[in-house]
Parts: sequence; C-alpha cells; structure tokens
Amino acid sequence: MAEKSRITAVLGPTNTGKTHYAIERMLAHRTGIIGLPLRLLAREVYDRIVAIRGPSVVALVTGEERIVPERASYWVCTVEAMPDGMGADFLAIDEVQLCADPERGHVFTDRLLRARGLHETLFLGADTMRGAIAALVPRAQFMRRERFSDLTYVGAKKVSRMPARSAIVGFSVENVYALAELLRRQKGGAAVVMGAFSPRTRNAQVEMYQNGDVDYLVATDAIGMGLNLGIGHVAFSALSKFDGRRMRGLAPNELSQIAGRAGRYQEDGTFGVTGEAPPLDDEVVQAIESHSFTPIRRLQWRNSDLTYGTPEALIASLEVLPDDERLARGREADDLRALKALTGMDDVRMRCAGGNDVKLLWDVCRIPDFRGISPGQHAGLLEKIFGYLHEFGRVPDDWLGTQIGRIDRVDGDIDALSKRLAFIRTWTYVAQRKGWVDDETHWRGATRDVEDRLSDALHAALTQRFVDRRTSVLLRRLKQKESLLAEVNDKG
Repeated sequence: MAEKSRITAVLGPTNTGKTHYAIERMLAHRTGIIGLPLRLLAREVYDRIVAIRGPSVVALVTGEERIVPERASYWVCTVEAMPDGMGADFLAIDEVQLCADPERGHVFTDRLLRARGLHETLFLGADTMRGAIAALVPRAQFMRRERFSDLTYVGAKKVSRMPARSAIVGFSVENVYALAELLRRQKGGAAVVMGAFSPRTRNAQVEMYQNGDVDYLVATDAIGMGLNLGIGHVAFSALSKFDGRRMRGLAPNELSQIAGRAGRYQEDGTFGVTGEAPPLDDEVVQAIESHSFTPIRRLQWRNSDLTYGTPEALIASLEVLPDDERLARGREADDLRALKALTGMDDVRMRCAGGNDVKLLWDVCRIPDFRGISPGQHAGLLEKIFGYLHEFGRVPDDWLGTQIGRIDRVDGDIDALSKRLAFIRTWTYVAQRKGWVDDETHWRGATRDVEDRLSDALHAALTQRFVDRRTSVLLRRLKQKESLLAEVNDKG
C-alpha cells in the first residue's frame, strides 16, 4: 500500500510557507507524522497543531520531550526521534537538504530513502535537493514554491546603526554575548536565541522581542531553521563557523537559509554584514537574492541494516560503504565513536554476550553528548549507564536522583546555568527512554521541572545582563508615541 502512496518534494527558499503547507496536508489525513530538524521547531509546530486540534490527539516526541496522549493521531518529532514503522497515513520530513549535513545528514538520508506515509509523503526543503531526490526517489513529483517577499543585500552597517527589528547572527557563544552586550549599551538591549536553549528559555527571550520590549535579536544560526519571527533585517557578524571539527567558511546556501529569516510573509527583508565580517562577494549576493545555488550532489549515508551479534560485527555493519555514487559514507558520528570507545573497555566486553546485549549497548551509545565536555568523560558516563541497565534492567533511582540533584541549582552566572541546562538534557533523554527507569512518569516530571527552573533562571540572567530596563521602557513608550511630559518643579 505504501508503494502506491503519493510522494511529493515541495522545494523552494525560506518564507514560502512550506511547513504551513505540510501542516495543512497532515491535518487533511486521519493520522500523520512530521519530522523536523530542531527541538525548538518541533515544539513550535506542536503548539500550532494543538491550537487547531486540541492536545488530546497530538503527540510531541523529541530526544528530551515525550508527550503522547492515548488517542494520538498526529505525531510531531525531531527527525532523529521519529518512531519507525508507525504506518501513518501522512509523513513529512522538513529541511530535507540536511541530507548533506556532515553531522546529521545520514539520519535525514535514511528517512528520505525509507520513511513513507501510507497515502502521502512530503519532503520539504531547498531546491538544491531536486536532482538528488529525482535520482534516489524516482516516483517523487515536484512542487516549486516561490518566496512571498523579496530579499535585498544592503552591505555593511555598524551595530550602532542597525535598524529596529534586526537580528544579528554570531557563530559562537562568546560572539553572541559580546554583540548582546554592545546592543545593551547602545540600543537598550537585545533578546538572545541559541540552539542549545530549552524551548522555554527561547520562547521567553523571543517574547521580549516580539512584544517590543527590545528591538534587536542576537542569535546563532539556529534561527535559520524555520523559527518564525518578525525580522526585517539580518546582519552577519562573521562568515565562518566552527563545525565541530574545524573553522570553515559558510556556503552561500547556508548564508541564504539564515538571511531568509528577514522579511515575513509579504513584507520584504534585507540582509548585510556588521562588525568584523567582510562584505559579501557579488556572486554570493546574487545567489542569495535569486535563490540559485549549486545543486547538492552527494548525500551523507550510513547503513541502517545493522548486525548485533558482537560489538565488532555492529561496528562493521555501521561502516559499510554505500553502493550508490550519490551517497557518501558520513563522517564518524558521536554514537559510533562512543561505541568504539566502550567496545575497548573490558567490563563492557564481558557484558556483551549476545545480540540483545549489543543492541542495548548501541542504544546507550546513542545518548547524545549534550554536555560536550570530552569524548572520554562522555564514554565514562555511558559505561556507567550501560552497566546499570545490563545488571538491573534499570538506572537506579538513588543514583539518578543524585545526578539530577547536583544540577538542580539556579545560582550562578549565564555560563553556569547554560552548562546545567546542557547537563539536565542528558537525564531528560534517559528518562524518556522506555523501560530505562522505574517510574517513568516521576522522572520525566522531575527532569522537566529542573529544566523549567533552569530555563527561567537563564532567561532572568540573560535579561538582567543584556537588557537595560529603563532604556527599553523609554524606547517602547517613544514607539507608542506616549506624550512624555517634562516640567521643572519648584525645587528646580
């Protein structure tokens, strides 16, 4: 039946209403599932569908969040967390050009090749994917969507001359904070948005921007993935970023993805550079303004037909080479690196007596390294979790409680709170795994509460540091054209 289903690639630049179209199509079916590239974006789409259909039929599944009502008909997920073989009538994958991403691309490619809705499948993304989809999914039909508004390059502007409703993009935490500090001194403040923020912190920051408390937003490239904000101008403070392995220049299509957040629906937008960033080359500007980029030739791929006999057999099956020239074996992902590290530990090797043990080991290796401390420390934590799950079939309550208790503090500066938020994500992920803890409801609630407290504290710390309340209130009143009466009293 799935073979008879309609497959459509809906391609085009940003601000073409692709995600909105996918939501409409999904709700026209009895059941549906949509995979999105970011936890923040999944939360945004979930909230939109709940507003239309109510919470009793909509599920949200990300690495760290799991809201699954009994009568769930519509599933909103991050691409990594999409349940396999659900047999939904409708299925969509958003930002499908991430098939070429060196880190996560293999997951998107796997969904492109294997995930299907029973009646309808949509792939949403950039036009650069047309050739690759046509070759790898021969039955796919194509729908091109045009951008609702124009995007124009306006060159370099100093931060002090940045127009209101601007987003300034930085590519490191230090850079983002330095820009926000500058805007506080010169413009009364800025909201801050980073991919590592929880949805709660991000929403609280965005709300300040949306309701006019501040007129500026400082963000990482996380804003490039469909987060809908009323931005008039996007300024790049740098044209290169660290991609986890090395510093590299941003490709024109990556710059376009971020610049495209300027201009909402039918309002035109502008983009440019600021600070140390050099002016954009004419060809890059032309490509971004006309949305024409080099087609994506090769997609990242990793074998999904795994062998669980021994750790070595599993590693070998993960390292199989693709048999299609359009597919490239992705670079070694964190989960495979962790698997190799754990396989070298005597204690872990002893526990891997059969296929089920190896499968459990692989499940544990797939806990993301949210903390980003060092591969060695991450492997040490995974070894401990694997040991508990193998021995007791559960992560013990007292040990888990101690780990969470250490993080449950709201004192300290922005960096300390951000670190704790990254740490709690590990335990939120563990609590979301079916059968890993004794009382799933309790631990999901406990980790969520800690995340909420930390999120609120981080929002408060960001606001305190990067928003000058007096200046922002004054500017807001001026915007509202309130008559500010000044008079000299009898005391002079």
